[in-house]
Amino acid sequence: MKTKRPIAVDLFAGAGGMTLGFEQAGFDVLAAGEIDPIHCAVHQYNFPLWSVFCEDISKLSSDKIRIDSKIKNQDIDVIFGGPPCQGFSLIGKRLLEDSRNLLVFHFVRIVAELRPKYFVFENVKGIASGKHQTFIQELINKFEYYGYRVRQPYQVLNAAYYGVPQKRERLFLLGCRQDLVLPNYPEPTFQPPYSPVAKRYSHLPQTPTVREALQDLPKIENYPELTQQDWANVRFSKPSMYAKILRGIVKTTNDYSYPRQYNSRQLTSSLRTEHSIESIERFAATPPGKTEPISRFHKLDPDGLCNTLRAGTPSSRGAYTSPRPIHPFIPRCITVREAARLHSYPDWFRFHVTKWHGCRQIGNSVPPLLAQAVAAEIMKLLKIQPEKPQDKIKLGDEQLLRFDMSQAAKYYGVDPHIIAPRTRKKKS
Repeated sequence: MKTKRPIAVDLFAGAGGMTLGFEQAGFDVLAAGEIDPIHCAVHQYNFPLWSVFCEDISKLSSDKIRIDSKIKNQDIDVIFGGPPCQGFSLIGKRLLEDSRNLLVFHFVRIVAELRPKYFVFENVKGIASGKHQTFIQELINKFEYYGYRVRQPYQVLNAAYYGVPQKRERLFLLGCRQDLVLPNYPEPTFQPPYSPVAKRYSHLPQTPTVREALQDLPKIENYPELTQQDWANVRFSKPSMYAKILRGIVKTTNDYSYPRQYNSRQLTSSLRTEHSIESIERFAATPPGKTEPISRFHKLDPDGLCNTLRAGTPSSRGAYTSPRPIHPFIPRCITVREAARLHSYPDWFRFHVTKWHGCRQIGNSVPPLLAQAVAAEIMKLLKIQPEKPQDKIKLGDEQLLRFDMSQAAKYYGVDPHIIAPRTRKKKS
């Protein structure tokens, strides 16, 4: 079995949940495409070794991806990505004619042009329901037209079955070139608590709970500086095994990611939210696992899983933010770092310094552990034993985490209105 690191490309990369998962499985994700300059900056901070293309995919050429990254004329092993999916969401209007869905076909175009051995297409599970099944069949036909086979029946995977303490279902299409063997969907490796089908997986370890994900994090109310900045030097409590892995205290045998240099005594992405006294009282009175009736915020059950973390939509399409869950023990919404823990991001991974952008970056992303499980199935077929890096790499310039939209757009030389501007609601 050869020892090296195969090459991957991430399209619609966001902050980099899938990039990280594929890196953890042993891939070098040499190129990532993303239209939002705020996301691009955060992605560049966390993955400083590789290239980020801040560009509309409809204008991004396959030649540019090759020439302006370390790929050059090398074979690409896998292209993966999740095109914007609000047009398919079960929460939204589910209109096939939604203009955002046309970006799906640019994903197909780049796959057809770059000719990777494999591809992974990810989206909301709504794309597989009702009238959308016609669309997904059309998508499969497009891949087949360009010489790719698709594993059928396609599957919706729940992140909770792969060690993520969150109920999050996403549809995956796995495909390969005609001359190759189709990848399989990953078998569950964890048993979620309270699951009605858990008996099938009773031999598996239990998915980490909300309590295990958060128990070692310090009480942010003890750090007044977190009202002004998103980091503080803190004392952590006793971690669970899950938290030990995310803090880098323990490294699993199947983690092939590059170690990062970071201050392990620092709590990051933890800007505080100052709630009104009325809100605090309502949050405190809400039982764990229930929804607070006024705000409609869900209060986390410490011994269960987090509900699906959502990103919200831009102001041009209605509500521009989504509710963060209520902390299981403290009457407030969870922080960006707490959301990241519930999404399986390691503690070295940083997000934009604002709560709004940080939560949006997490809610839009595939949990890294879920992406890693999918990526591992492709690694098996490549018959490659990935190299496990030893040297720690330095993360990017922290200024990348602080850009506002105009600064980020200027940095990447793009139109600052490429993303619909946020409309702030007036405080009542």
